[in-house]
Amino acid sequence: MTTKLSAFTELKLFVGFAANLRGFLRKPMTPDECAQRMLHGLQTREESFLDILENGIYAIDNSPYRKLLVHAGITIDDVKHSVRNSGLEKTLEWLLNSGVYLTLNEFKGRRPIRRGNLELDVNPRDFDNPLIAGQIVSQTSGSRSGTRISMDLAHYEQDAAYVYYLDLNFGLLDRPFALWRPLPPFIAGVKDAITRCKLRLNVQHWFSQNKYGIFSQPVKHYLMTALMVHVSRLIGRPMPAPEHVPPRDVWRIAEWLASYTANGNPAYLHTNVASAIRIVQAAQERELDISGTFFRVGGEPLTVTRAAIFRAAGCEVACHYAMGEQGLLGIGCASPNAVDDVHMLLDKVAVIQREISLAPDFSVLGNLYTTLIRTPPKLMLNVESDDYGSLEHRACSCKLGEIGYSLHFHTIQSYEKLTSEGMNFLGSDLLKLLEDILPNKFGGNLMDYQFLETEEQGLPKVSLVISPRVGDIDETSVVACVIDFLNQCSGGNQYGERWRESNTLRVLRQDPSATGTSKVHALHVERQVSEVES
Repeated sequence: MTTKLSAFTELKLFVGFAANLRGFLRKPMTPDECAQRMLHGLQTREESFLDILENGIYAIDNSPYRKLLVHAGITIDDVKHSVRNSGLEKTLEWLLNSGVYLTLNEFKGRRPIRRGNLELDVNPRDFDNPLIAGQIVSQTSGSRSGTRISMDLAHYEQDAAYVYYLDLNFGLLDRPFALWRPLPPFIAGVKDAITRCKLRLNVQHWFSQNKYGIFSQPVKHYLMTALMVHVSRLIGRPMPAPEHVPPRDVWRIAEWLASYTANGNPAYLHTNVASAIRIVQAAQERELDISGTFFRVGGEPLTVTRAAIFRAAGCEVACHYAMGEQGLLGIGCASPNAVDDVHMLLDKVAVIQREISLAPDFSVLGNLYTTLIRTPPKLMLNVESDDYGSLEHRACSCKLGEIGYSLHFHTIQSYEKLTSEGMNFLGSDLLKLLEDILPNKFGGNLMDYQFLETEEQGLPKVSLVISPRVGDIDETSVVACVIDFLNQCSGGNQYGERWRESNTLRVLRQDPSATGTSKVHALHVERQVSEVES
C-alpha cells in the first residue's frame, strides 16, 4: 500500500529537495575526489559492511535481515569475528549457508520469507535503507512491476564518481552528450542529469520518451523535473529541459547524432539497448551517417547479435550494469573479454554466487548482492538478482583495472522464465530464438519478435508477437519452428509438444510492447500485479 501524503507535506518535501539540490550542485565534484572516493571504498570494504550491519540491520528491530540473523543464532560479534578471520566474502557465504539471504521474490515482497519454522510476511518497503534521508522518491523500471524507492543525493554523489571514470575510460569527457531517458517517476534520466551537472560535464539534450509539462505528467513528477532544471540554471550549470521524442520520432535523435558525425566530433548518447537500436535503424532508413557515435546502454542484455548492429553502423557501444535499488553495480570495461564486460563496483557491493535450480536438470550460479555503502535506497544482505553470467577476477589495463576493480561480470543473462503449461524456458533460450533463429528463417530483425505472457482466468497464456514489418508469413510454420526449438532446449523432455497439443502458442501481428522506460524485453508480461506502487 502506498502512503498518501498531505499537500502541505508534499510541498515541504519539494522545498527541501530544491534547497538540498542547490547546495549539492553548487559544489562540483573533481576528478581527484572521484578517484579518492573509489580507492577509499575499496580499502575499507570490511569496515563499511560491519557499520551497515550494526547500524542499519541489528539496530532496527523490524528489519527482516535482523530476524533472519537472530533465527540463525548469529550475533554481530559472530559476524565481526568471521570477517576478521575469514574475510568478507567467506563471511557472506557462511551467512548464506545459515539461511541469511533473500530470493528476488522475497526481496520484492512477492513471497513470504520461510526458513525452517520462521515465516515473515514482507513488502518492499521493509528493505528501505534506514540510514538515508530520502530526498527523492521514484520507482524502478522492472518488467513485471516497479519498486518504489527513496533516493538520497549522497547516493548520486557516489555514482557520479563512477560516471566520471566511465567517461574517462572511453575518452568521452569532451564529447557532446545527450540522453534518451523517460521522466519521473522513472529515475535513470533524473540521475544522469544530476550527476553530470555535479561533475560539470555537458548535457546538450535530454530527450524523453514521455511528455514534459504540467498537463502531461502528474504534478509532483513535473515539479521534481522543473525544480532540477531551475536550480541548475540558478547555479550557472544549466541542464536542458526535457524534449519529448516518442519512439515514432526517433529519426530526430538520429539526425542530431549525424550532425556531429558530419562535424568530425561524434556524439555520445545514453539510453537503453532497445532505444539505441531504434536510433541506429532510423539512421539506416534515412541514410544518415552516425558513425563514431558512442552508445552507453543498459537495462537489457547487450548480446553479441545486438552489439553487431552498432558495429555495422560504425558506432561504439558499451554497457553498464545497474539495479534501481542500488544504482550502478558495474561499469563498462575498455579492454573487454566480451561485448558486455563490466567491472563490478566492489567498493559499493559485495558479490557471491549461489546455485539456483531452474529446472529438474538445470541450474545456474546466480549473483547475490550485499550493500557496502550507506547511501543506496535499499539495503541488501545476500539478495538474489535475476541475472547470471561469467564472474571472474582478472587483471585489466583500463582505468578501472588500474584503480583496483578486478572482478569482471559478462555474458549477463536473465533467468526470469517464460512459464506456461507447467514448463519453464530460460531467458537465454528466448533470446537465441528471437534474435537469431526466427529473423534468419522468417525475416525481420531482433526488434520484430517478442513473447507475450498474459493471464486468462488465472492461467498464463503465451503469444508470439511478430511486427507487421516482417511481412506475410506462414503462422503455422512459425509456431512449428518455435515448438521444435523449445523441444531441443528442454533436453529431450519434449516440453514444446505440450504447447502443440493444447494449442497454447498463438501468433499476434503487432509491434512488440515496451515498458514504461522503453525497454523491449524478450518476454513481456501483462498481468495484474498487486505490489506495484506509484
